[in-house]
Amino acid sequence: MDTVHDTPAATGLSAGARPSTGALPGLGGKGLGAKQTTKVNTNTREFLTFRLGSEEYGIDILKVQEIRSYEQPTKIANAPSYIKGVVNLRGVIVPIVDLRVKFNCLNAMGEAEINSFTVVIVLNVKGRVVGAVVDSVSDVMQLAEQAIQPAPEMSASVIDTSYITGIANISDRLLILMDIESLMSSADMGLINALGDR
Repeated sequence: MDTVHDTPAATGLSAGARPSTGALPGLGGKGLGAKQTTKVNTNTREFLTFRLGSEEYGIDILKVQEIRSYEQPTKIANAPSYIKGVVNLRGVIVPIVDLRVKFNCLNAMGEAEINSFTVVIVLNVKGRVVGAVVDSVSDVMQLAEQAIQPAPEMSASVIDTSYITGIANISDRLLILMDIESLMSSADMGLINALGDR
């Protein structure tokens, strides 16, 4: 598998940003003086946004290890349909979960299409490495806490919203924020326990 791009958290740049060759904006040519201070907004969080079908989701950027192009995994017998199999990632055997199948975000023919935009988000969940297949990666976005609304309350028998931490309204589009750690370590997935028993 080829690396598509490393997460901006590692580089300190947001997606699409270019390293500056001059002084930082608003600081002048000399940068910060000895007695100057800056205010850091601690009420914002960074999310990696991606698409499942026509919907856009976001996960905490700190859970993302890297983003890789899709490579056909080795199938595992009797695995659920959303467990695509495993891949060898630099000597580590990584289970691959297709979030499109898990959340029923399929195309009109009921399939999870693989194309040039399909990527695997490699996650570090509770010390374990897991890959998540998504339709495409959009951006890294900073969101203020006040921009995030709580998930709507719905009957668990109809829709399980326990993995949705909130919904943000950005430029007339809704971004569904997902607790990827809770999802991947849930008993329903069975990934973390299975890995921990080895």
